[in-house]
Amino acid sequence: MWKKWIWVAIAAALIIFLVPYSLPLIFAFLTAVLLEGMVQGLISKLHFKRFQAVLAVFLGYVLLIGVIGYNLISTIAQQAVSLSQRTPTFVKDFYSSVILPLIGKWEFYSRSLPSEVILQINSTIEKNVNTLDSFLQSGVTSILNLLTAIPGFLIEMLIYMIALFLFSLELPRLKQKLELHMKSQTKEKVYLVARQLNKAGMGFIKAQVILSVITFVMAYSGLAILNAPYTGLLSLLIVIVDILPILGTGSVLVPWAIIALLQNNNFLGIGLIILFVVITVVRRVIEPKVYSTNLGISPLASLISIYIGFKLLGIVGVLLGPTVVIVYDTLRKANIIQMKFKI
Repeated sequence: MWKKWIWVAIAAALIIFLVPYSLPLIFAFLTAVLLEGMVQGLISKLHFKRFQAVLAVFLGYVLLIGVIGYNLISTIAQQAVSLSQRTPTFVKDFYSSVILPLIGKWEFYSRSLPSEVILQINSTIEKNVNTLDSFLQSGVTSILNLLTAIPGFLIEMLIYMIALFLFSLELPRLKQKLELHMKSQTKEKVYLVARQLNKAGMGFIKAQVILSVITFVMAYSGLAILNAPYTGLLSLLIVIVDILPILGTGSVLVPWAIIALLQNNNFLGIGLIILFVVITVVRRVIEPKVYSTNLGISPLASLISIYIGFKLLGIVGVLLGPTVVIVYDTLRKANIIQMKFKI
C-alpha cells in the first residue's frame, strides 16, 4: 500500500514541477474541453465527421481571437501614438502649472523656517525624487522586458494553437484510454466532477465578461461626461487593471484625480473620484449576484466567499473564494466529500 502512495507522491511532485513549463499545453487542453460541446453539436446535428467539426470550430475560434486581438491592438496603438505625441505638452503644462508654483511657495515659506526643518524637508524631498526616479526606471525596464518577451509569447501562442487543434482531435481517444484505468464508480464520479467544473468554468468566464462589460460602460460613460481624453484606451485600461489581482480601478483613477486636483482642474479631479466610488460600489453590489447566477451557488454563499476571500487574500481572494466553494460543492455532489452529522 505504501508503494502506491510513494508513486502518487512522485507523480504529484512531477506535475507540480512541470506545470510552470506546460502552461500553453494545459490551457490548450482546457480550451479543447470547453469547445468540445460545439464539436459534438456539429457532429450530432449537422452530421460532420470528427475532423471536419474540429476544423470548423478551431477556425471559428481562431477567427474570433484574431478579430478581437486586431481591434484591441489597433485601438491601443492608435490612442497610444496620440498619447505619446501629447505627452511632452502634458509634462510641460504640469511643470508650469504645478511644479513651478510649488517651488515658488516653498521659496517664500522657507525663509521663515529654521535651518534644521529646511534640511529635513529637503532630505525628504530628495528621497521622494529618488523613489520616483527608481519607479520610472523600473517602469522603463518593465516595458523593455515586455517588448523582449513578445517573440517568446508568439512561440507559446503558436504551440497553444497547434496543441489545441491536436487535443480537440484526440479527446475521444484520450477519454477511452483514461477509462481503461478507472472503475465504474470512479468513472461516474470523475465525469460528474468534470461536468460541474466545466459548467463552473464557463460560468466564471461569463461572469467576468459581464462584470468587465459593466465596468467598461461605466468608465467610458463617466470619462465621456468628464470630457477626458483617450476615453476608449483608458476605459480598457481600467477594465484590465480591475481584473488583475492586487491592482484595481483606483490604481488608474485615484492618481489621475490627484494630478488633476494639483492642476486646479477640480471638475475633472472630483469627477474621477466620484467615478471611482461609483464603479467600486456597483461592482461590489452586483458581484455576488453575477457570480451566483453564473456559477450555480447561492447569493449568500457567493457573498460570504467573496468577503472572506477578500479579507484573507485581498483582490486574489475575490476570485479564489467562490472557486473554493464551487470545488467543495462539486466534490460533495460526487460523494467524494461527505459531511453527514447531527448535533
